[in-house]
Amino acid sequence: MLGLVVNVTLGVVKLVGGILGTSFALVSDAVNSLGDSLASVVVLVALRYAQRPADEEHPYGHTRAEAVAASNISVLIIISALVVGWQAITRFTTKHHVPPAWTLWIAVANVLIKEGLYRYKMRVGTKIGSAAIVANAWDHRSDALCSLAVFIGLGVVRWAGPAYIWADEAAALFVVVAILWAGVKLFRTSISELLDPQADAALVKKIRCAALEVPGVQQVEKLWVRKTGLEYLADIHIQVDAQLTVDEGHRIGHLVKDKIVQRFTGVRDVLVHLEPFPHTHEQK
Repeated sequence: MLGLVVNVTLGVVKLVGGILGTSFALVSDAVNSLGDSLASVVVLVALRYAQRPADEEHPYGHTRAEAVAASNISVLIIISALVVGWQAITRFTTKHHVPPAWTLWIAVANVLIKEGLYRYKMRVGTKIGSAAIVANAWDHRSDALCSLAVFIGLGVVRWAGPAYIWADEAAALFVVVAILWAGVKLFRTSISELLDPQADAALVKKIRCAALEVPGVQQVEKLWVRKTGLEYLADIHIQVDAQLTVDEGHRIGHLVKDKIVQRFTGVRDVLVHLEPFPHTHEQK
């Protein structure tokens, strides 16, 4: 919500400033901020939808909504960047006025605000494990760099004179490249999450060690941990003494599930499969 309010405000200020100050670099930066506003709206809606409980049609819940939202945001970001880039290229041969000095202050203020938002959202996103919020944080960092480029471009035009008016469009193109880079990166990340990649190796190792701590677990044969939104789903194959009864093996399986869910708050559910321990089977 904080990012949404700030982005809308900055977007409007830069758009008005760019139009009145005849700076296409500021206009392109405004498009970037307004695009971020749309992204923030989608992230807020997706996070709320992702918290809905599982139902008959969605037994695994609705957590994938976050990744779906992020992929759609990335497509919109890429399209907006291409449109702005084309406009900047066509303006290279068009004569226009030198932007006034106050446009520099808008660019400087945007750099400071965006860098502050980046640091704040990175802390929040890392703490709760949200790919969408982390991606949104990096978007603020790229915005800060874009505004820095706009400031440099406007400064060149102001101090070097009308002969360097092209620096404004050059700064706009720099912004476009940064937007494209962020959009492509976000698209790849969100699509990867939709394809069920294995979780981070460090987390998988910790879950494996936790399962081995349960009395009766001889070995962990397989362990798959996939990220779904803010949470994880685990499938684990544990090996137990082949001489145990079904009831005893079932009890060990429940102990493994309870231990993993209690120790790792991000793991929502664990599916435990029982396998006979090879050495016990051979002795029999």
